[in-house]
Formats: sequence, structure tokens, C-alpha cells
Amino acid sequence: MLELALHILDIVENSIRAGAGLVRIQVREDEARDLFLLRITDNGHGMSPEEQRKAMDPFYSTKKVRRIGMGLPLLSDAAERSGGKMILKSRPGVGTAISAEFGHRHIDRQPMGDIVSVLMAIIVGNPGIDFIYRHEVQGRIYLLDTRNIKEALEDVPLNHPEVTAFLREQIAEGLRDIGAAV
Repeated sequence: MLELALHILDIVENSIRAGAGLVRIQVREDEARDLFLLRITDNGHGMSPEEQRKAMDPFYSTKKVRRIGMGLPLLSDAAERSGGKMILKSRPGVGTAISAEFGHRHIDRQPMGDIVSVLMAIIVGNPGIDFIYRHEVQGRIYLLDTRNIKEALEDVPLNHPEVTAFLREQIAEGLRDIGAAV
């Protein structure tokens, strides 16, 4: 994976497979502290300590199609290459939290990539799951909470073509407004 947005997609897909009903994605860009933080938490099944160790092994996967699990090891490597680190915390029956810190200005920090398309894919592809996306840049915050959108839409689904076009534009505009690295 060459972009942070693709790491987010991979981790969120894992959260969904783990039965999460709510996934929180947080991105914080703090140039003054030379910090680019990515945090994803879910309320899925969670992992035992043994499962957490296995999740960091690139040759282990719970997926039936692909027998290797490169997602978390690649994210950890990407964070370390930019002077940061990744932390995995999980509890069975509670959920999982993954935090990755990157050197914001480090030459080896991967670019964010197309986060708008990734958010659209996870929201539209999983209308029964709630997502909160919070992106902060130098104290300016963009917040997207699908629970609020669903409430406002009432019976109109998130994957309705007019809704998806509106959402895509709103996300892109919101991220531009705060000066997010997209």
C-alpha cells in the first residue's frame, strides 16, 4: 500500500469483518509537532493477546481468499519508516484500536491519497454500519458522522445516487476547507 487512505480502507474492512457496528476514523495533522496521526477504533469482536500477536505476522490471516495478512505489518512498517510507530490495542468483546504516528514532514511518510473515495466506498458499501470520520489540521476540524446523516435522510439510503453525489462533494469541500492533505 502506497497511500494512507488505502491503509484506512484495509483496517476498516477488517473492522467490518469483525462485526463492528461503529467505526471511528481520526486523522490529525500537526505540522508544529511534526505529527501525522491516524487512529481507527471499532466496537467489533476484538482480539485476544494471541490474536493480536498473529495479526502482526504478515504470514497470518483469518481471510479465506488470501492466506497472508499484510495490512497491519505494512502500516507498522510505514509508520516506522517515517520515524513513528503503530500501536494495536484490542479486547475480546469490546473492540480494537489502532494508532499509527508518522513524522508529518518525513520524506518517507506516505501521502494521504484519495481519502474521499475511500470514505465513499466504506460508507456506500456498508450502509448498515455507522462511521465517524474526524480530520484535524492545525486545530481546524472536519467531522462526518453517518448517524447524523441517516437521521436527516430518514428513509433515503446512503447509497442513493443523489445522496452519494452530495456526500462526495461535501466531504471533499470539508477537507479542502481545513487544508487537509488529500
